[in-house]
Amino acid sequence: MNNKFHSGFIAILGRPNVGKSTFLNRIIGQKIAIMSDKAQTTRNKIQGIYTTDDAQIVFIDTPGIHKPQSRLGDFMVESALSTLNEVDAVIFMVNAEQKRGRGDDFIIERLKNVKKPIYLAINKIDRIHPDHLLEVMDDYRGALDFKDVFPISALQGNNCQEFIDTLIKDLPEGPQYYPTDQITDHPERFIAGELIREKVLELTREEVPHSVAVVVDRIKRRDEEKILIQATIIVERASQKGIIIGKGGKMLKTIGVKARKDIELMMGDKVYLELWVKVMPNWKDRQIDLRSLGYKQDDY
Repeated sequence: MNNKFHSGFIAILGRPNVGKSTFLNRIIGQKIAIMSDKAQTTRNKIQGIYTTDDAQIVFIDTPGIHKPQSRLGDFMVESALSTLNEVDAVIFMVNAEQKRGRGDDFIIERLKNVKKPIYLAINKIDRIHPDHLLEVMDDYRGALDFKDVFPISALQGNNCQEFIDTLIKDLPEGPQYYPTDQITDHPERFIAGELIREKVLELTREEVPHSVAVVVDRIKRRDEEKILIQATIIVERASQKGIIIGKGGKMLKTIGVKARKDIELMMGDKVYLELWVKVMPNWKDRQIDLRSLGYKQDDY
């Protein structure tokens, strides 16, 4: 057995909706990043921690890089790019089903200035013909000198463990940064809020765009078996508030039931979840509102 311990920080970059959060959740084995088929779901850098007997990888999942439409968008892109100078390696993830586009080229241009190993992960290979995969690999190899290329399916798990084994082998020898049983550096409050936001996006579909934030106002243990969580869903318009509450409060109740199940899995306890909805016009473009909702420039 190898007694040398390998560790390091690895950023996962890619256009919105290429499967970064699905990959992170697959590797960590528990939901810590929210998943949605709407683009730009991830807003903060979520650290997922993968630990074995002889290695630890701290993954940083970045917001999908896209052309910003608001101050929140600016924050998300700056947040993604800022990780590149702080890590030991970078995973550039692309969608095998999509042709290399301007968004990919935008990221590749930024990656040309990175002096760390860059791995290309071609995700969603379960959805394409193997012949097409070779074209995709050749196309990207011609655009940047990657340390290695891994075709994977984050959803099915194809080739994911082999990818991880290679990353570990290539990482430097180093300390164990986090305890063995810790899977993220985000507090439970943050993840509870993210799981609620995931259900809002999932259940309201196109009617409520990404004008949604969730603030967990209170987490309090009621007794040995039950935790009380009170949270506020923030939207930009009164019409969105109506959609989230739903007829007779039905939609809000469904959001609460689904979110509670995921939060209970994370916390390992019964959860009593109370939800409110509040309108904050144009919060995405107001610096003071972004700060109050947890998007702090100083963190990056």
